[in-house]
Amino acid sequence: MAFTRKPWAEPYKIKVVEPLKMTTREYRLEKIKEAGYNTFLLRSEDVYIDILTDSGTNAMSDYQWAGMMLGDEAYAGSKNFYYLEENVQKYYSYKYVVPTHQGRGAEHLISKALIRPGHYVPGNMYFTTTRAHQELAGGTFVDVIIDEAHDSQAELPFKGNVDLNKFQALIDKVGGENIPYITVGATVNMAGGQPVSMANIKAVSDLAHKHGIRVILDATRVTENAYFIQQREEGYKNKSIQEILYEFCSYTDGATVSGKKDVYTNIGGFVAVNDPEIFDQLRNMVVVYEGLHTYGGLAGRDMEAMSRGIEEMVQQDNIEFRIKQVEYLGNLLIEAGIPIVRPVGGHAVFLDAKRIYDHIPQEQYPAQALAADLYIHSGVRAMERGIVSAGRNKETGEEYKPKLELVRLTIPRRVYTQSHLDVVAYSIIDLYQNRHETTGLKMVYEPSVLRFFQARFERL
Repeated sequence: MAFTRKPWAEPYKIKVVEPLKMTTREYRLEKIKEAGYNTFLLRSEDVYIDILTDSGTNAMSDYQWAGMMLGDEAYAGSKNFYYLEENVQKYYSYKYVVPTHQGRGAEHLISKALIRPGHYVPGNMYFTTTRAHQELAGGTFVDVIIDEAHDSQAELPFKGNVDLNKFQALIDKVGGENIPYITVGATVNMAGGQPVSMANIKAVSDLAHKHGIRVILDATRVTENAYFIQQREEGYKNKSIQEILYEFCSYTDGATVSGKKDVYTNIGGFVAVNDPEIFDQLRNMVVVYEGLHTYGGLAGRDMEAMSRGIEEMVQQDNIEFRIKQVEYLGNLLIEAGIPIVRPVGGHAVFLDAKRIYDHIPQEQYPAQALAADLYIHSGVRAMERGIVSAGRNKETGEEYKPKLELVRLTIPRRVYTQSHLDVVAYSIIDLYQNRHETTGLKMVYEPSVLRFFQARFERL
């Protein structure tokens, strides 16, 4: 047998299986109408291949499941917390950690602790929940990512980098005293899972600290970022993921983490900092909003699973397969001429809905329509990342119109095989052939915050 390419396979074997429900097109059309053409409002049992998100949808390892049996469910001082604290210090470099029920809880705490009305918070492209918490605390988000990040076809190795000139211009305009911190996402979700270079985070750190500004890392997918640095940045190919991760975090003053991504767990997160005074604020607030500072809304068993997941996430085989699985799907689509964000990112492939549905104006939500159509066509559930996710300007009420109008195909860790991704690719390619037969949507129900989760639409 002659292979045209070197075969590769998952670095794990499957112990438990979950049956998938097969449905008809007529059934799916009925269900998406009931869900208001919003894939978030579908029941999971009606979904064939679920690539809505990689948040909490991972498959935990036998090592993690074994740890679940060692949960110390004490209200105060759980031994699992101290294990988590130890691993955050060892792998991420931060001195203090406060567990939260998920990343959103961490974003809430850091925003409430540091932001005051009138503050400006720069960041390398917004993320939905991060910006929402910053705005609720009275801040104004300012995008300081490089211009190329807004171009789906621009090919750069580190497309998530902060534009230092934009950052400096904001400092000159509003003053460093009005910028409590800069948020650096690594990788950058809304740009297509694009990484930040080590050189860039170091330069951001130098500039921020020169003006008394903190650097807060969104470290939810920072292991993926570390892998890209290892593969693409000079001087790092012989360094381990663990070493790169530690160095990257060392240039920042704190981080918010959703353990539901890199750390492989189904729930959990934390906020970590180096400043003892900020830590004191955080652990006081967590008691009000989440739970005591040694459990933060989590069961002891969840903290144990998260601690063990931190150990697994830096293993070369795990992270390399994770990135290559996403790349595999992206390359299938590129070869078929499907417009996607390039280069392929770390956690997802992003369909360029503006280019695919070029006959639908942005005001008619082309990415939302494309996500709905993909489900109708094949039972594959993805999600919109465009004008619906961007929301409205808090002052003018006008809809933000981002340059990127995308559908995110997010790959859960250790869940699907190559065969599942082949089906996803085939479904998209087949749908693409008849793309001009569809129409846009109108929004008939709009929540005031994070509307993409619960908004409802009708077909035009």
